[in-house]
Amino acid sequence: MRRTVKTPMNYLSLILFGVWVLAEMLSAQESAGGAANDGFSDQLVKAALFRTTQEVRYDPAYVAIEYPGGDVPADTGVCTDVVIRSYRALGIDLQKLVHEDMRSSFSSYPKNWGLSTTDRNIDHRRVPNLQKFFERSGAKAEGKILPGDLIAWDLTGNGLWHIGIVVGPDAFVHNIGSGPVKDTGIDQWKILGHYRYHPVNQ
Repeated sequence: MRRTVKTPMNYLSLILFGVWVLAEMLSAQESAGGAANDGFSDQLVKAALFRTTQEVRYDPAYVAIEYPGGDVPADTGVCTDVVIRSYRALGIDLQKLVHEDMRSSFSSYPKNWGLSTTDRNIDHRRVPNLQKFFERSGAKAEGKILPGDLIAWDLTGNGLWHIGIVVGPDAFVHNIGSGPVKDTGIDQWKILGHYRYHPVNQ
């Protein structure tokens, strides 16, 4: 009966093969979406794209809403409502999360509106507050922009904030004035923030 003798070269070949397999797996993962390709991103992208099928009139008016789970009328909204409604479709209530975080650390949030306390009707609908919440949640992202990421912009360079959800290479869903639409050109405005908020993984 012939016995196979494993020489150091055999072991080296096995190690090199294992390294190659691992490299191929990592490469495939990156091409499919990298760190954001965890299922949550796909769901968020689908939720964002669904927003583009809804008739929504751009309306930044202050509205008293229920809490938690409150929303402005379904046929109205602004850029932040695209984000809020997309996350809410996945069972994540940014109204409640932002309010609770602001209530526990109000001094950490922007003071752009001269408020001395929280307002659960509007706080989560303001881009700078969402940015601060995402930062405080550890969601600030760097490097490659991936589907499911959030991008905040300054449209004019003078503090006209905007936010949208990335849904593909250089493509995003936002409401800039004519309702939720899919658009391209992520770099067309000054980027203020890049976030990857996946609370189910935290």
